[in-house]
Amino acid sequence: MTTAANDLHPEQLRSLLHFYADAGVEWLLEEEAVDRIAEFEAMRAARGASAQREAAPVQQAARQAPVRQEQPRAAAPAPMPPASMPNVAIPDSQAIAEAEFAASSARSLDELRTAMETFNGCNLKTSARCLVFAEGNAKPSVMVIGAMPNADDDRDGQPFSGRQGAMLDRMLTGIGLARDDLLITNIVPWRPPGNRPPSQREADICRPFIERQIALAEPNQLLVLGNFAARFLFRSNDTIHQLRGDWREIEISGRKVPAFATLHPQDLATAPISKRLAWQDLLAFRAGLRG
Repeated sequence: MTTAANDLHPEQLRSLLHFYADAGVEWLLEEEAVDRIAEFEAMRAARGASAQREAAPVQQAARQAPVRQEQPRAAAPAPMPPASMPNVAIPDSQAIAEAEFAASSARSLDELRTAMETFNGCNLKTSARCLVFAEGNAKPSVMVIGAMPNADDDRDGQPFSGRQGAMLDRMLTGIGLARDDLLITNIVPWRPPGNRPPSQREADICRPFIERQIALAEPNQLLVLGNFAARFLFRSNDTIHQLRGDWREIEISGRKVPAFATLHPQDLATAPISKRLAWQDLLAFRAGLRG
């Protein structure tokens, strides 16, 4: 069953367009669906028939032409080897080493932002609109860490903007925390195309930057949001449902920082029934805050 845009309520159409934008769709190419497979088969059949018609006169002439003695031909010169192309890709190990050097050289969050803006070792930077850097209190008691920017963040240049940001604000307000008092950031500072999960290589390249952010901000506690961020920071293969709800310690630059994982706002938007679990986590997180 097909539904035309004219049949949708404005709120439904707005939600649908938001869904397409979050999925990475940027252009509507056709007014109606096109069966590309059938179209391709028809084009291939037409090309085959045309080739047969063109070949028929040539084959007829070849059969009627007298046989001629072939003259020996001079040997063709050996082909020149193709010119070698320089490999412009940065090897993983080199990109990670460059990220570690750039991060360790920063003595403040402002210097770290500048270092990340000039860093070209991560391919995500080429497709993202902008760097989405940490925002909020530079010396916070609590640092909130998500996975990666989404389309709203990439457009606005701020972490947790748009609908996910509004939901995060409600989560924090419910336990008496205000965004301005916190430092909010993501593991990966550039939006992956189509909001796909970052690859292992991309995560490894970005690790020095997020760890340096934590070291420079010196938070008393970390609130970790979602499956990717929890696995990354806890260096675990468990799921967010196995990692959520408990305090753990991670070591950053020789300093142990208490960290607590819960569900990401996107998880709550996808499965609203999970809000009950997130609320339990937030209450436990609030009870364990210090400083």
